[in-house]
This record gives sequence, structure tokens and C-alpha cells, in this order.
Amino acid sequence: MSDTHTPPAPSDQELAALDAHWRAANYLAVGQIYLMANPLLTRPLTPEDIKPRLLGHWGTSPGLNLVHTHLNRVVKDRGIEALCVWGPGHGGPAVLANAWLEGSYSETYPDVPRTAEGMGRLFKQFSFPGGVPSHVAPETPGSIHEGGELGYALTHAYGAAFDHPGLLVTCVVGDGEAETGPLAASWHSDKFLDPVHDGAVLPVLHLNGYKIANPTVLARLPEEELDQLLRGYGHDPLYVTGDDPATVHRAMAAAMDTAVERITAYQRAAREDGATERPRWPMIVLRTPKGWTGPKEVDGLPVEGTWRSHQVPLSGVRDNPEHLRQLEAWLRSYRPEELFDADGRPTEQVLACVPEATARLGSTPYANGGLLLRDLPVPPLEDHAVRVDRPGSASHSPTQVLGGLLEGVMAATAERRDFRVVGPDETASNRLQALYRATGKAWQAQTLPTDEHLARDGRVMEVLSEHLCQGWLEGYLLTGRHGLFSSYEAFAHIVDSMVNQHIKWLRTSRRLPWRLPIASLNYLLTSHVWRQDHNGFSHQDPGFVDHILNKSPEVVRVYLPPDANTLLSVADHALRSRDYVNVIVAGKQPTFDWLTLEEARAHCARGAGAWEWAGTEDGSREPDVVLGCAGDVPTQEVLAAADLLRRHLPELAVRVVNVVDIARMLPHEEHPHGMPDSEYDALFTRDKPVIFAYHGYPWLIHRLAYRRAGHANLHVRGYKEEGTTTTPFDMVVRNDLDRYRLVMDVIDRVPGLGVRAVAVRQAMADVRTRHHAWIREHGVDLPEVEEWSWSG
Repeated sequence: MSDTHTPPAPSDQELAALDAHWRAANYLAVGQIYLMANPLLTRPLTPEDIKPRLLGHWGTSPGLNLVHTHLNRVVKDRGIEALCVWGPGHGGPAVLANAWLEGSYSETYPDVPRTAEGMGRLFKQFSFPGGVPSHVAPETPGSIHEGGELGYALTHAYGAAFDHPGLLVTCVVGDGEAETGPLAASWHSDKFLDPVHDGAVLPVLHLNGYKIANPTVLARLPEEELDQLLRGYGHDPLYVTGDDPATVHRAMAAAMDTAVERITAYQRAAREDGATERPRWPMIVLRTPKGWTGPKEVDGLPVEGTWRSHQVPLSGVRDNPEHLRQLEAWLRSYRPEELFDADGRPTEQVLACVPEATARLGSTPYANGGLLLRDLPVPPLEDHAVRVDRPGSASHSPTQVLGGLLEGVMAATAERRDFRVVGPDETASNRLQALYRATGKAWQAQTLPTDEHLARDGRVMEVLSEHLCQGWLEGYLLTGRHGLFSSYEAFAHIVDSMVNQHIKWLRTSRRLPWRLPIASLNYLLTSHVWRQDHNGFSHQDPGFVDHILNKSPEVVRVYLPPDANTLLSVADHALRSRDYVNVIVAGKQPTFDWLTLEEARAHCARGAGAWEWAGTEDGSREPDVVLGCAGDVPTQEVLAAADLLRRHLPELAVRVVNVVDIARMLPHEEHPHGMPDSEYDALFTRDKPVIFAYHGYPWLIHRLAYRRAGHANLHVRGYKEEGTTTTPFDMVVRNDLDRYRLVMDVIDRVPGLGVRAVAVRQAMADVRTRHHAWIREHGVDLPEVEEWSWSG
């Protein structure tokens, strides 16, 4: 953007063309809400022309159309690469109208041409069975943001701008969504935007005064107070206010020009002159009536400029002749005969402000990130794998080992700048500090001599808002880049609803051939439930996995690698994948190394498998019992239980099965990674007891496996909301996941074993009793637990 020229202010003729474009977009927005026939009003409206169900949102559409119209002008006149994020996503009629006007919609959907016939289809399909959603959705060309859930527009916009230095991302923020916590935090994103390597974000705060039934907070603030608030966030606001179209057009054009010129000046100063002072980026405050240009009064009640215009201002059009008359008058007030020719094509005046080709907002490749995506240069795993001479002979922090791999990725992308790691102030806490050898932490605010690793061009992003981390990364991925979100496991729940929206976006995008695959959204959940020694109960919640596995099977993947090499293998797969949400749960504390890299790759490719070296099967018969496990701590407890069984009950045939890909527990018909019944039965048997130690809530495993033939024999141990600040082993004891409890479960469930092994069972129970007394006296775990290692 720093090379843009400065054209003169628009002439009266150009302003008239802008107004024509705006009126055409308003006409198309109203038509989508109401009409299923007679799109050009070639005859008087009849009830049969009206949709039987009136759905959609009018109130925000005139403001969105105004922004779209004026953004078109600056993009065309200045040669800018631009993307727009539409915060009031329920303003779908406006964004669809503009995409159709500029031609990008018809190029994407040739069956909806820019003709009268195409206009009719555009109208009928909106919020109609078999048609398109009322929100700005994946089906909408030029969109990266589903506005059905409010609050994330601005963080998505900043995510899109990071590492795209030539891009201007305009973001319309509705004054309703401005009341949400995530949006309020998003204003601080300007402290992370590097004017040298990043693009720019131009927020447009649209104050139309009302939500669905109430006034909005920011619209009711005195202007001085609002100005102080926005300046306190670090912005330099420009104000556009009014209800007279001619006045507003002139003011909006001036504001857009001023904003772009200030952005260009800041970027030039940073890029060419070496300026390091944080810019006070411009923004626009647009104050226009809600439902502007719509009915002013309906049934004796005010509508324009009130909450009554939020959705459908005239609701009884098919049954109420007066409503029908008002609708026709409303549509004709835009003078469609001036805007479209007899064949329904937009006139030259309407299209005068529209850019060409990929400069159009509906055709920008930045809104179809797969067009820009490059394969990620992941270093060879052999350079980072740990040596395993025999299972359990050494231990490493899995995430610290992963940190070395991520450092390699960060270094390999230093020039192309298309990989970022985000997280809420926990990168080093989660043992990923090796990243700082390749990059710093993004930071544009004040620095002090005591600060470490802060860098204006850093690509690690830390902020104590999971919402911002999630939104930044989503915007980054949707515009063609790669990334990883590292978080304490318990607090991933904060973005439950955000990831839900992203999963829906991916699922829908997969069904749109014109949307190319994007890099997967990768979570690393660590500092997990079993090792919150000092944080305690508040930090103990493994339920994010349950939430994810409720979602679209074609999109979601969950992995629980049990050691460092399996984590490397899983991470390598996740970082290279497309169109998934990958959740990886791995501990940061030292964990025994069980598998070599070659073994880890094979095991992760299977997703689940028997560890023959850990069991006591001889291959001549089925096992007496299967010990299953998923997760690093449950795996250690299962292997310790197998060790005890080997010593105390050597005649027992034990099979140990480890599950890395938790969706393998599902039937193949329910998830692409699910096991066919034949494979599941071969692994877990059809009729032998299965004692399964699981990282999270035990009911999840039952839910995944309830249709299996052997489900009646499945007994799952896991986290059951028993937590506190205590020793590591006490956590598993409190939740009955410990090795001694697992041995007792085997004795209780293998037919006939209870009578023969009563002394062994009693010994296991005695150790648990001794454990409780020991930790209260010594503050650490039993010596046989702390000093245990695999001896099989």
C-alpha cells in the first residue's frame, strides 16, 4: 500500500455514480428479503411475488452497502489490494448484493448471471430451501467471516493482515457486536501489528443505534466519551454522521481518503525511514440510521432509525395490502429503472466505481486462502527425534522436543513469513521456548530493559485472551497461511464456540469446489489435567476433546501421543494437513520414551495398536484381559499395571493396546478414522474384559464404543472431577486411574481371578492406603512410584 498515489476528491459526477451503486445494492438487498418473482418490478407487485417466509436482516444492510461502495472507489482509484470483513454477518443481503453487482457472484455461480433472470434467482435463493444462508457464509464470495456469532470480526481482520504487507483489511464492526468481550479485547490488536511486515486494518465502527430489541451502548455514549475510548485503544477516529445521502457520501469519501493516506504514510515511514513509534492507526465511526432508506413508519409505529428495522420491517406483505403497497413504494424509491437496463444488467454508472478482476472484493484471493497457500517446510523428524534404545529407558518433555521442530519450521519460513504460533502467555511455560531462537514475540507497545524476546517483527503471538489467539489464527489460516495454537488444556474451553464456527465453515467449504483447501487449525493442549501440581482444581479440565468430537467427523481429529516421538509424528501430520481441526493433547513434563521414531510413525499411522513388548501374550490364545490406554499419563499407569501383573500374576495373558487417534474407537461408518468392527474385535476382542485408562472423562470412550460387540466388557477409568493441588500420583489415585486400581480392576473382571488373586488385590489396596498417609507426611509420592521405570 505504501506506493499508492493520491487521487483528487470525487467530483459531483463521481458522487452521483457512488450513490447509484449504493441505491442498486440497497434495492438488491430488499429484493432478497422479500421477492421470489417480478425482480425488476415490470408490473405491480402481487402477493404471489412475495416469499411465504420472510427471513433476513435489513437494518444493517444500508450501512454495509455504503462501506462496500466507498471501499470499491478507493480500491479502484488507488490500486489497493483489499479484503473486507463484515462483522454484522447477518447483513448477508448487502454482501451478496454487492458480489452480484460487481460480477464476482455470477462468475462463481454461473447459474445466477447479471441479468433479470439471474436477479430473480439471487432474490429467490436467499434464505430459501435449497438456497443460501441469510448470513455472510462460506458460500459468499469474498468472505472469510461467518457473522452468525458476533464478536470476532476485528480479530479475524488482524489475523488476515499479519504478514500480508500489501493488504488493506477493512472491518465493519456493528455496534451490537462491539458490546461483546472478544470484540472489546480486539481493539488491542493494534499493539501487535507491524507496519513493516504486516498489512493494515481499517475498522469501521457502524453506529446505527440498535440491536434486535435494544439500544447499543456505544451509540448512546456522548461523542466526547466515545472519542476518548477509541483514542485510548490507540486509534485516531474519523467521523461520518448523517441521514442525507448526498452529505454522507461526500463525508464518507473524504474519510476513506484520509484514512488510506494516513495508513500509507505510517507504512512508508516504517518501511523506508525506519520509524519505530507505534502508529495511531485511523478508523472510521459511521453513524447512520438503522434501516436507512427503508419505511419510516409501519402501522403507526416508527421503523427507520429504530430497532424495528433490524430484520423485516414489513412483515405482513402477503396478507396486508397496505404493507404490500409500502414495499413497492420502498423498492421504487431506489429508481431501479435508472440502475438496471431492460435485461436486468447494472448500468455503466452503477459499475463506475467497481474495480476489475481480482481487485473486486468478491474475487480477492485473500478470501480464498487456498489460492495463496504453500506447503509448509517441516524439517526432517530425524533431526529432532529422541533416541530410544529400549522402551522406558529414558524420558523427555514431549513439548520441549516439539519446540525444536517448531523452531525449524519458524526458521524455514523466515523469508516467506507464513507460519505463526499463538497462545495466551504460555509459550515458554509449555516448553516451546526454542521458538525464540528463530523469532521473537510480536510486540509494538512500550518495551523495558527487563523484557525478553519481544520483537516488532516477531511471529510468536502471546496475549491473555484466548479469543484473540483463536481469531488471529483463524484469520491467518483463512487467508492462506499456517499456524499452531498452544494452550493450557483447561482453558481451551474459552474458545469452544469459536472453534465450533470454524468447523462449520470448513465443513461447508469442503462442499464448495471453488473454495480451495486451507491449512488446518492445529491445537496443542498441554499443561494438562494430570500435571497441574501447583495450579490445582481450577486448571483441571480435559473436556475440550469431548466438545470437538461432537462436531463434523469429516473435519475434526483428536490425537493423544504418549511420548516425544509420537508427538513429533502427529505434529508433522497435523502441520501438513488441510481443512481439519486437529487437537493434540500432550504433556510438558518429562515422560518416558516408549517408541523409536520409526515405531512411532508406524503406530501413529495405525492410530491404535497392540504393544507386544508390553504384554504377556504368547500368541497361542486370546488374551485373558486387554489393558487399553490413551494419553501420556494413562499410558504410564497402564504399563506400570502391566508390570505389576507380570510380577504378581505371571500366568495371566495380558494385551496392552495404545490409542493415539481417539476417533479410531468409533465405527468406520461414524468417522473416517473409525475402525471397522472386524479390526476393533481383533484388537480388543469380542468377549474379554477391557480395562481402558483414558486421559479425559471416561464416558467419552463409552460413547465412542457403545456399538461395539465387546462394549459390555469395557471398563473405562479417567478423570471424574476429583482434583486439587496435590502430587502427580495422587491425582491419578483420586480418580481411580492409578496402576494399583487398574490391577484391582483386572482381578475383579477376569472370570475366576478374584478368588485366586485375593492376596494380590489386597496388596494393591494396601499400597493405595499407604500412599494417602505418605504424601500427607512427606509431600511427595511413594518412592516406588517416583522411582519406577519399565522393566519388562
